[in-house]
Amino acid sequence: MEKQIRTRDIKLVPIGNSKGVRIPKSLLQKYGLNNSLLLEETDRGLLLLKKEDSKLSWEDTYKAMANEKEDWDDFDTTLLDGLEDEDFGH
Repeated sequence: MEKQIRTRDIKLVPIGNSKGVRIPKSLLQKYGLNNSLLLEETDRGLLLLKKEDSKLSWEDTYKAMANEKEDWDDFDTTLLDGLEDEDFGH
């Protein structure tokens, strides 16, 4: 089954010195959109994404990282590669 891409014609509305868009209530409900979205710039234009509000605590983050069983053996080599002394145009 091919996914159908639906488009809608919307207008930019003034909000102070900026512009905004109005998202129809039916779409807000359909996608569970609340207070904030992520705006992603892509090669094709702008993409609005639902922002997941759930953040991991530091403890949960540590546990998730530990479960990945990543190999950090090369970490010391990276720290000593001398790149911190390089000027990258800043």
